Amino acid sequence: MQDTRGGAIPSTGAEAFGEALLDRYGRYINPGWARLFRFVGLTSVEWEAEGAIVRDRAGKEYIDCSAGYAVMNMGHRHPRIVAAVEEQLGRLPQSLRLLLDEPVVELAELLARVTPGDLRCSFFCHSGTEAVEAALKLARAYTGKMHVISTHRGFHGKTLGSLAATGSDTYRSVLSPLLVGVSHVPFGDAEAIEAAITPETAAVILEPIQGEAGVIIPPDDYLPRVREICDDRGVLLILDEVQTGMGRTGRLFACEHQGVAPDLMTLAKALGGGVMPVGAVVGRAEIFEKVFDENPFLHTVTQGGSPLAAVAAKAAIEVCLEEDLPGQAAEKGAYLLNRLREMQARFPRVLADVRGRGLLIGLEMTKPGAGGLFVTEVFDRGLIVTPSLNKWDIMRISPPLVIPRDLLDRALEIIEETLEKVDQAIDDL
Repeated sequence: MQDTRGGAIPSTGAEAFGEALLDRYGRYINPGWARLFRFVGLTSVEWEAEGAIVRDRAGKEYIDCSAGYAVMNMGHRHPRIVAAVEEQLGRLPQSLRLLLDEPVVELAELLARVTPGDLRCSFFCHSGTEAVEAALKLARAYTGKMHVISTHRGFHGKTLGSLAATGSDTYRSVLSPLLVGVSHVPFGDAEAIEAAITPETAAVILEPIQGEAGVIIPPDDYLPRVREICDDRGVLLILDEVQTGMGRTGRLFACEHQGVAPDLMTLAKALGGGVMPVGAVVGRAEIFEKVFDENPFLHTVTQGGSPLAAVAAKAAIEVCLEEDLPGQAAEKGAYLLNRLREMQARFPRVLADVRGRGLLIGLEMTKPGAGGLFVTEVFDRGLIVTPSLNKWDIMRISPPLVIPRDLLDRALEIIEETLEKVDQAIDDL
């Protein structure tokens, strides 16, 4: 077989290479994914990246305003995180699970210091959906109750347990019945949560800001009221900070905007610094003590929280704090929101709404077709954005938090050029 990883390909051959690779995606990975990519015109092959720039096999540069669904908060290949992983790789990549593991303890100690409230103990895994699975099991085991309340259009992952909490029939309908005992209420309505609580309710699970639903920000009093209700009714509060954590919204964790601390918090995505897959549940010590004192092996993941993952996550948190990435997100996000809202006023036939917090921003199009054209056009102009998985007429602007101002300005120029083109075509979409 011909070696296809030898380096950049001249632009004359890059399109054919991309089409051939897309055929292989369809044949060996996911036929539906391949058809969707071909329909939208995404046939470029990613090759290398640094900071907020991605290059394809032809050498074309793209400004990354997706951060891989908020994974690369610290930018692509942050040198400090890469160096930490390379050093550990040369020593011990994977734990034997029979000797003590210093990197994972250091990571857990750091998380205990930086997370809100009295969260102290951590369970480590690979991904957000695994973290949610672990949180649901901890809540049920600790309370001895089985009922869980989630929200409509919330997104908590796609494995069978976490999918039961995910509030979108797009991913649930063909797989039902899922984990029993999960009910959904409207997001942003604390009284609906209170009404749904029964004597068998173990926990409420929420995103502080709904990401995949299209950057839905609840009222400022929502989380404090939910916290009060959970305390009054003896129910655990699980906050899913998989997408909103690690500085994305202008605070280290989004719940800190309202001064709310959960009983269990799920983390992933940017926790691994864009270098290693890392997921975690951080919780109150009494929960972990009760559950794991009875059976230390009640929930385990063989390779979760490996030394490589632990040093990556520790370095990612240190970078986040020392480079003040939450502060950068707040300042740059305010700038972006202001400029984008000016564009909304100029292109009301295309942009129905602009909303966000920090560098998690949603652009809601007036038509789904406008969203599809927008993605294709910005991509052709060298800008990568992310459609919301639960609502494809909402585009997310979520660049690496380290993105420099000149790249933000160029991204805004591309968005403005694209909105002008979509506005001209809107009647035909």
